[in-house]
Amino acid sequence: MKPIQVGLLGIGTVGSGTFNVLKRNQEEITRRAGRGIQITMVADLDVERARAVVGEGVQVVNDARAVIANPEIDIVVELIGGYGIAKALVLEAIAAGKHVVTANKALLAVHGTEIFAAAQAKGVMVAFEAAVAGGIPIIKALREGLTANRIQWVAGIINGTTNFILSEMRDKGLDFDVVLKEAQRLGYAEADPTFDIEGVDAAHKATIMSAIAYGIPVQFDKAYVEGITQLGAADIKYAEQLGYRIKLLGITKRVEGGVELRVHPTLVPAKRLIANVEGAMNAVVVQGDAVGTTLYYGKGAGSEPTASAVIADLVDITRLHTADPLNRVPHLAFQPSELSDLPVLPMSEVVTSYYLRLRVADKAGVLAQVTGILAGLGISIDAVLQREADEVAGEGSTQTDLIILTHDTREGTMNDALAQIQALPTVLAPIARIRKEELA
Repeated sequence: MKPIQVGLLGIGTVGSGTFNVLKRNQEEITRRAGRGIQITMVADLDVERARAVVGEGVQVVNDARAVIANPEIDIVVELIGGYGIAKALVLEAIAAGKHVVTANKALLAVHGTEIFAAAQAKGVMVAFEAAVAGGIPIIKALREGLTANRIQWVAGIINGTTNFILSEMRDKGLDFDVVLKEAQRLGYAEADPTFDIEGVDAAHKATIMSAIAYGIPVQFDKAYVEGITQLGAADIKYAEQLGYRIKLLGITKRVEGGVELRVHPTLVPAKRLIANVEGAMNAVVVQGDAVGTTLYYGKGAGSEPTASAVIADLVDITRLHTADPLNRVPHLAFQPSELSDLPVLPMSEVVTSYYLRLRVADKAGVLAQVTGILAGLGISIDAVLQREADEVAGEGSTQTDLIILTHDTREGTMNDALAQIQALPTVLAPIARIRKEELA
């Protein structure tokens, strides 16, 4: 049987990894797919560099639309990234009757509804395993492996840059700015790391997982997004003393009234497996009603780990290339006509527990004032840790840190409490608030 022919748009880190892994493992991949899969055309603005990667026998052009226009190309792999030209090219490839494989989480999180509808209408597939958690097959697990389950919640470390930074802050007791510079020097963080450190990248991925878990449209604009830039070394140290570690988590939960979709730093009990995921590694925990808790761990980025996911998509499409489109696995796990209108809840309606750190005057009655405000709003306290003033700010200090862990409460209620506490004359600095999840 004639091999499936693939056109690659962009041959940077992931593209070159895809080409090399496909070439190296061609025999095994063919045995699994039932026919050969060959990259026969590559588009890249740097034609000379692209030719150096692919060698002879592969057509290299500088115009992505030439790949889409080639009638011999069965699958277009989009590895350009971003929202702009990538969206136009993906929609043009679909209109031309090509299947699409993409690693572009930003594109799908923002424009996925439009893209999946276009693919459904044209009878082609859009595969995107590489868009979330690199080489970890979490899309496959959510969409197929756990299809018998009512998914209750998903929580993931899905950005390696921020996990590396938090690991270094904990191990070395350093502040965020210092570790970020080191992460950039080592290549873990981009020159402009905004999407990573502000939580946007993780929110793109959480949005996609939420849509698949609950059969709702992708709704990135409804996600709550908070990064790690305001975290201090003191909070990481105090969390450790209380038996927790701080991780940037993407969380989505099915709750009464809708779906939670949020990304923020989170205290996680140190005994949980996900709390012990260090460095640039990724991990996703999924809770299903039938299967219970499952954990998926591995490299969330990099040339060949991401290529592993791209090629898995190529194999899936090759196997189903001639199948009736109605019998293929739906893009978002649920049949397109069965997508739910469950609302994504505003953050003010989310219920979770909290870690609070208050820099306060070291005098009698301060704790009573604070706990009185919390009690007045129905917020119960789980634990209190008060540091010696000398330990916090040096000998003779008149300031100290007060750390409070609360039980579950509504975010809007906590916002009201913090506004009242912050107004106290004995509270001397902005209150640090970090959400806490037991993930039990």
